[in-house]
Amino acid sequence: MGLIIGVDVGTTTTKVIAVDPATGWRTAAFREYRLSEPQPRHQVQSPRLVLDAVDGALAEVVAACAGRRVDVIGVGSAMHGLLGLDEDLVPVTDIVTWADTRAHAEAAALRAEGRATELLHRSGTPVHPMSPLVKLQWFTRHDRATAARARHWVGLKDLVLLHLTGRLVTELSTASASGLLDLATRTWAPSSLDLAGVRREQLPDVLPTTALLELSAAAGARVGLPAGVPVNVGATDGPLGNLGTGAIAPGIAGLSMGTSGAVRTVVPEPRLDSGGRLFCYALTEDAWVVGAAISNGGVVARWAGDVYAPDIPAGPERDSQVLAMAEAVACGSDGLVMLPYLLGERAPLWDPDLTGAFLGVRHAHGRGHFIRAAIEGVALQMTSIVDVLDGVTPVTEVRCTGGVFRAPLWRQVMAATIGRPLVPTDDAEGSALGSAILALYATGQVDSLAAGLELLSPAGQVADPIEVPAADREVYAGLRGRATRLLGAYDELHAFLDSLEG
Repeated sequence: MGLIIGVDVGTTTTKVIAVDPATGWRTAAFREYRLSEPQPRHQVQSPRLVLDAVDGALAEVVAACAGRRVDVIGVGSAMHGLLGLDEDLVPVTDIVTWADTRAHAEAAALRAEGRATELLHRSGTPVHPMSPLVKLQWFTRHDRATAARARHWVGLKDLVLLHLTGRLVTELSTASASGLLDLATRTWAPSSLDLAGVRREQLPDVLPTTALLELSAAAGARVGLPAGVPVNVGATDGPLGNLGTGAIAPGIAGLSMGTSGAVRTVVPEPRLDSGGRLFCYALTEDAWVVGAAISNGGVVARWAGDVYAPDIPAGPERDSQVLAMAEAVACGSDGLVMLPYLLGERAPLWDPDLTGAFLGVRHAHGRGHFIRAAIEGVALQMTSIVDVLDGVTPVTEVRCTGGVFRAPLWRQVMAATIGRPLVPTDDAEGSALGSAILALYATGQVDSLAAGLELLSPAGQVADPIEVPAADREVYAGLRGRATRLLGAYDELHAFLDSLEG
């Protein structure tokens, strides 16, 4: 075998790895870029910045490979991105990312009309401003000049594939996260296209995630590879993250936590919960991830530290000093509870206009209580998704990745709250490794994703479950029950909080 290259084009970072299946040798490169907010609720990226980052990281990795043969390049990307191209395939918009909420009114209207469940069960994508379907509604209603200029509407992955291969296509994973796909037929849904205000010919053809294209001569010259190297069209970052961390066996869920967070498990065919709280996206034709994402992850703890510990100076020790204040507080924060909806929320409520709150505030609560309650609030939110997921397919183990879990307090709180074995994994390569594994499978060099994982995954990636005292589990089990009841009555509380803002 030659080298396998995996690409992960994320929201603010592109990561590229190269792996030698025979020896385990590997190298990686990273490029960062900004997420811009030109107007309130607009969270966009420059297509040029992203594509330059892809070229730069790929070229760096190729140079480090020192002339070794590259067998295939696998491509992964963040989901839910949308941009328009003109008839010459030149962008007429920025990349409208998953974090963009300009279409909040369109999403709210669809939900008020009672169409959210129908659209979710048809497409696997919740009705939320992140959804390309809802974004397209916004363009056709509020920016008709741009909509008229857009000959094609594509995703972030589609843009990258066009840049590398010269082919305008999409793949099943990206399509399944668009809100425009019919899960039953695996084709664009005519009724959803009508709702979005686009025509079938404006969307790319949908290929299997295992499809292979060829690196173009122009792209090869930019990154230092010969034309014709196979390029696997790949999948999106969520499903690839499960693959890269080994969370693909029945009963194992993958939980990732950074600024935001998500939890997913792999099933053999599309599945959803009856309450419409989960998503369902493709990894391959017969491997689908079901789960959900939150908008408020590590960003909530960082906010709490900024607000309640502004006197701690910036520096490498700041985070640990802030967390030490929370560690000094007992489990459950002495009755203080945070609803951590600083940025609205995705699952399980799917409302970008939600607001957060602290409940149960007492005179005895100090700043350590507020910081710990913020962490516990995020853990409870993630656990509520795991519990919903468990009703669709039993969850017996959760594998966690993300920078927050380098902190013992985050590991302990999440493990005690989630009520199942929580196993930390090495996330240094994450979705990029998933891209490489899927690409290896696509070339036929292994006969299953599990075999590709075994071949490319580093030794020691999975550790022992995190141990927590039984007393801590009991405290958080009680909190979980109360939080579930609170979420059930959140509409009334939300209306009250909205009235305070207005």
